Amino acid sequence: MKTFPRAGPALALVSLLLLLPVCSRKAKPDMEQPGRRVEVGVASWYGREFQGRPTASGERFDMHDLTAAHRTLPFGTRVKVTNLESGKSVVVRINDRGPHKPGRVIDLSYAAAKQLNMIEPGTARVRIEVLE
Repeated sequence: MKTFPRAGPALALVSLLLLLPVCSRKAKPDMEQPGRRVEVGVASWYGREFQGRPTASGERFDMHDLTAAHRTLPFGTRVKVTNLESGKSVVVRINDRGPHKPGRVIDLSYAAAKQLNMIEPGTARVRIEVLE
């Protein structure tokens, strides 16, 4: 019967150091992760040019409704969007897919953007919280 030498403390330390980078990676800041309920990023808005056109959910876009487009959240999900600069918040319902510009996390309807004071600048840094 063949016996193998026991691994010493040095081998255990090397193994731990090799695993450390994998275990210490920060989680991807994305709502696709299980249990993830908050996302921070840049919001933009859309309005008149899409008025009356069908959204990805099949309903007609109304720029005066409190709605939004998100890449992954299910249609009908209600989210609280807070402008991180002004502290103003609005609750919107996801009814479309987007945004289609890189670096954006949500596209808000004109009505929602107006409540967040982001019509003039066009974009704002926001926190998105999924509501139950």
